[in-house]
Amino acid sequence: MTETTKPAGGATLFQKAAAFESGVWRSLYIWLARRPRVPEPGATPFGYYEPVSLIIWVFIIGSAIEVVVVHLIIPWPIVQIIALVIGIWGLVWMIGYAAALRVHPHAVGPTGLWVRNGSTVDVALRWADIDAIRIQKRTLPESKTVQVADGDDGNVLQVAVSSQLNVHLVLFEPVTVQLLDGPVTFTELRFYADDPKELVVRARERLRA
Repeated sequence: MTETTKPAGGATLFQKAAAFESGVWRSLYIWLARRPRVPEPGATPFGYYEPVSLIIWVFIIGSAIEVVVVHLIIPWPIVQIIALVIGIWGLVWMIGYAAALRVHPHAVGPTGLWVRNGSTVDVALRWADIDAIRIQKRTLPESKTVQVADGDDGNVLQVAVSSQLNVHLVLFEPVTVQLLDGPVTFTELRFYADDPKELVVRARERLRA
């Protein structure tokens, strides 16, 4: 299995950074406002937060301690203010990133399946698109969240969390979705869920229906 080239027509580096940044702050607002997280009524959310939760909380706690320590050890008032602003921004940003993973879960709904990662990955599939879905654990050699690999019958879109995948679905026909790197056409999709067993059970119920 080999990596494919980057899809054409993707966003520029600035556009990617802007989309990620705006998504973090928008997710923080959604989290604070306790807005609905699922894409349609009757959908069941499934998280993918567990593999990175410890790392994120270490960064959040470390950033909070750093804000206080830096403020105390810097003797110059102007530099103190600048460091305080930067430190608070970094702390709130990390909380917003954690919120993005929380408020944009995968979802199994009446009309289809949504596979997400934060505010920048949202792959929507209709049940009529999906041939089969099963649990299949694997670890990728790279840590990149979105990867495209060569499969037996076409491209395999992989949406990993901390290089981990545990759900594998196969489509009847190739489907094209728009991602930040550009449009991707795939026949198989692999992704990570905290509770893959329940997600697969719910998805199979919808497929049978």
